[in-house]
Amino acid sequence: MLLQAYIINNKVMSNAQIEIQIIASIAAIACAIPGTFLVLRKMAMISDAISHSILPGIVIGFFITQDLNSPLLILLAAVTGIITVILVEYIQKTGLVKEDTAIGLVFPALFSMGVIMIAKNANDVHLDVDAVLLGELAFAPFDRLVVSNIDLGPKSLWVIGSILILSIGLLFAFFKELKVSTFDTGLAASLGFSPAILHYGLMSISSVTTVGAFDAVGAILVVALMIAPAATAYLLTNNLKRMLLYAVGFGVFSAISGYWVAHWLDASIAGSITTMLGIIFLLVYLFAPNKGIIAVLYREKQQRTEVSLLTFLLHLKNHTEERERNVNHLNEHINWQKVRSKTVLDLAFKNNMIVIKNKIVSLTDKGDAFTTKAIDYIITNKDTQIEYMKDDFFLFRG
Repeated sequence: MLLQAYIINNKVMSNAQIEIQIIASIAAIACAIPGTFLVLRKMAMISDAISHSILPGIVIGFFITQDLNSPLLILLAAVTGIITVILVEYIQKTGLVKEDTAIGLVFPALFSMGVIMIAKNANDVHLDVDAVLLGELAFAPFDRLVVSNIDLGPKSLWVIGSILILSIGLLFAFFKELKVSTFDTGLAASLGFSPAILHYGLMSISSVTTVGAFDAVGAILVVALMIAPAATAYLLTNNLKRMLLYAVGFGVFSAISGYWVAHWLDASIAGSITTMLGIIFLLVYLFAPNKGIIAVLYREKQQRTEVSLLTFLLHLKNHTEERERNVNHLNEHINWQKVRSKTVLDLAFKNNMIVIKNKIVSLTDKGDAFTTKAIDYIITNKDTQIEYMKDDFFLFRG
């Protein structure tokens, strides 16, 4: 994809443009890994809380080291992220408020504490709120890592890249444990895993990832990169490995395409990437084959029609009088409108479940067997008898 975008208007991209896209792509991959598990655990908004509440940890680390590039800032910010999660869970467990309310109480308080600490103790430090919240990827290539007069590239690339390697290593090492504890904490505990350790480990790597991307891409884009690709992938698959791959793919595509949208519109890079994430999610939300809104609406419409079909067939099975089965009077006896009656009649006839002779509708052997098995399935929920019907009828797919 980088090669395809390499030549725009017959001009070769500058090193800065390439580095911006690489930084954004690596940040997207690093965020997608913990983000997938946060979405599956229904903890998506905790990433928003972490991304804002880590500011006090960064400030305290700066006060101790007087160096914005010190690893201590990342460590203390990660600790602050864990404290955020603990506080949110503690408030939630009181039963007085829900999780979203607890998040709304904790992260503004911690973020405000960080701002106050800067205002009172570091007046000579410039806090750019736009840079903190929105980030400025355009400036990331200019903050270089130089060792022995050797330019090793942007510092943010090394920071985020290191965190990505750590995330991938932990993912491979604890994939089975994370998978089991995500879907069934009881089973995880019975197998000897510690759900609490895995939970706070996930929160730790989420905090570290947030801090690593904080300077380059900003808090808002970190949240978007953690949640939007994972939520989009969730609509397309139930397989965890595929979900991780899809989330990574959507994140990288949005990072690169968002950069070029920003380049074309002369707009914020972080804002454009977030917009692309939203557009991709919207498209998948509408058109996903199984969970997309159009597919769901179509399936519900078909199921309503099939319920009507079953009602119609049951009416024929329970009524032997010709007057009750006359094609011209069915809508009156079942209390349906003529359009609905015709739709159901056509569906039954198409599937060879009825025959019409002298305007009298009768069940075929297939229709009679279908009705009996369908009613039995509805009562017992045992689908061995109707397995062969699942391909033709949404009603029996669950």
